[in-house]
This record gives sequence, structure tokens and C-alpha cells, in this order.
Amino acid sequence: MRLNDIKPGAGAKRTRKRRGRGAASGLGKTGGRGHKGQNSRAGGGVRRGFEGGQMPLQRRLPKFGFSSRKSLAREDVRIVALEKLAGAEVTLESLKAAGVISKNVRYAKIFGEAPLNRAYTVTGVPVTKGARSSIEAAGGMIED
Repeated sequence: MRLNDIKPGAGAKRTRKRRGRGAASGLGKTGGRGHKGQNSRAGGGVRRGFEGGQMPLQRRLPKFGFSSRKSLAREDVRIVALEKLAGAEVTLESLKAAGVISKNVRYAKIFGEAPLNRAYTVTGVPVTKGARSSIEAAGGMIED
């Protein structure tokens, strides 16, 4: 086989339709557009999404989503992030001061299960069952 023998596969190259080139071409006169009507005219047709005057789908559906405003001010804290705290007292303010959660957070929850190096006293921050067991196993306590 040589480079000059290479050809595209059968049916890979199709001849383009030459519209309006006489009756013998099969696409003469109306050029495959049929007789009369909106789509037979130059520039005819309808815009994308047009449903014949019916209220279109993109206008029937609501244009907004929903995100809870509470979720914007809420963060989850992994239990291993408690190692970043300077002291053993875990409060919302101490988490903010250590940079574990952002300043505008109003609610936080400690989750996860991991061995801890020191005993923590958690005050005013909810914890999951796994986090509770890890904190208590390290000798810490949770005050509600």
C-alpha cells in the first residue's frame, strides 16, 4: 500500500446538494422547500424555542432556584480541624478565631470520627454521634 492508494471509505464523502439547478437535479424549482408557507420563504422560519404562539417552555418554568439563606450561614466542621484550635475550649467564636470557619457563619456542626490528641470541651456547637464518641473517648465533654 502506498500513499497514493489511500482513499476514504465507501459512503464517507457525499456530494453536496446543489439546490435550484434545474428539474433534473431533483432539487430544482422549489429547491426541496415545498410550496408556499413560512419555511419556503427566504429568511423564513421561527426563532429557537417558538411553540406556535403557545407559552413556550422557557417562559412557563420559574426563573429562580432556591437556596436556603440558613445554609449560607452554616458550616460543617471536621473533627480533625479541632487540632487547629489554640485552647481546649470549642465554641463558635473559638472556631472563627482559629480560621476553621468563616466569620459570617452563625451555625456550625462538628462531625466525623477520629482519635484526638487532647480533651476538648465543646460548648454551644452541636456534634454528631461519631464526633461525640471521639471527644468523650479523648476525655473531653460536650456541654449543650
